[in-house]
Amino acid sequence: QVRLVESGGGLVQPGGSLKLSCTASGIAFGSYTMAWYQQAPEKQRELVAIISPSSTVNYADSVKGRFTISRDNRINTIYLHMNGLKPEDTAVYYCHAAPGDYWGQGTQVTVSS
Repeated sequence: QVRLVESGGGLVQPGGSLKLSCTASGIAFGSYTMAWYQQAPEKQRELVAIISPSSTVNYADSVKGRFTISRDNRINTIYLHMNGLKPEDTAVYYCHAAPGDYWGQGTQVTVSS
């Protein structure tokens, strides 16, 4: 059974930082492309950052220079370091694994003063 479990969300003030984690089980993690998506209220789910098995990364334009995705294949975990958070970053953040199109349950990030 495949499981993706996110953690690290919360409430943070504008300009603040958060680190999200996603730990996978039931997959050959090192062979999977992993990604973070965000879904704001009443909006479609959008790609935030993606990391290949060889750790090639790509980011949405809206987060370039502020967010960093990384992976630790020893513990089947990816991270999203989020700096300079803005109110428009408020969303539920989901972890995704491909191939197989697996999703985590999501973690809420709220940026507000």
